[in-house]
Amino acid sequence: MPLSAHNLRPVPGSRHRPKRVGRGDGSGHGSYSGKGMKGQKARAGRKPRLGFEGGQNPLIKRMPYKRGFINPFRVEYALVNLKVLSRFPAESLVTPEVLHQAGLIKDKRRPVKVLGYGEIERPLTVAAHKFSRQAKEKIEAAGGRCQEIEEGPKAQVGRAASGGPKARVGRVRKVAGRALKAGTEASGRSGGRR
Repeated sequence: MPLSAHNLRPVPGSRHRPKRVGRGDGSGHGSYSGKGMKGQKARAGRKPRLGFEGGQNPLIKRMPYKRGFINPFRVEYALVNLKVLSRFPAESLVTPEVLHQAGLIKDKRRPVKVLGYGEIERPLTVAAHKFSRQAKEKIEAAGGRCQEIEEGPKAQVGRAASGGPKARVGRVRKVAGRALKAGTEASGRSGGRR
């Protein structure tokens, strides 16, 4: 019989009837309903959190190599190797915009770093935020030039670009100081009129 919407059935053995617990000893799941006798895990609604080991130091805290922190000022570069620059014709200018249009970098907001993997045999003018030493040597050996983009990776860091938390605290203190000064002057004027 061909399959149609009205005769679709699950594969035999793929679906099972749900376990009905607490329906008497004759059902095989009566009395303790598969939970054993007493204890923390036998209580209704009580479930130890993930990774809980009865109070002893859990695995996630026993592993020293799991420690560390995330540097909020880390700069993520869009990496480009020399071997992919060989597709551009000689004497052409290769910029981050050109690399993005060619599909060689995905996120054009990230600063670009050129790495030295591969060979380049044609002179190119490559503009990027950073070059590895080997990449710079190979580009110049082929008769090309390296131009470092001046805004640099520091402009890409959100906190540093906005002046950072210290700068924001300074601005808040200035505003608070002005408000306090204005309030003091107003109270002095009102006291003089009495």
